[in-house]
Amino acid sequence: MARRNNENLSISDALKVFVETNKLEKGLDKVNVADAWVKLMGNGVNNYTTAVSLERGVLFVQLSSSVLREELSYGKQKIVNMLNEDLGKEIIKKLILR
Repeated sequence: MARRNNENLSISDALKVFVETNKLEKGLDKVNVADAWVKLMGNGVNNYTTAVSLERGVLFVQLSSSVLREELSYGKQKIVNMLNEDLGKEIIKKLILR
């Protein structure tokens, strides 16, 4: 059983400590990246997005439209920069469109 700490912590600080001690950051990053993709790309792209996954710094995005995939491939680095900026840290190193 964990020891009780007599310090007063805010809920956000307590959650950060919980995430760090239980090594949950990678899982949360995967969820946050998928949410950022939906938020930043908008309905036009999300209608053709079938899967978004993050593995070892590489974001894999599966698209059902080959035309959209080709169009997005021209701005891969810009998309990576936008997503990392929205997430507040450099999680994505490379983007692969399938």
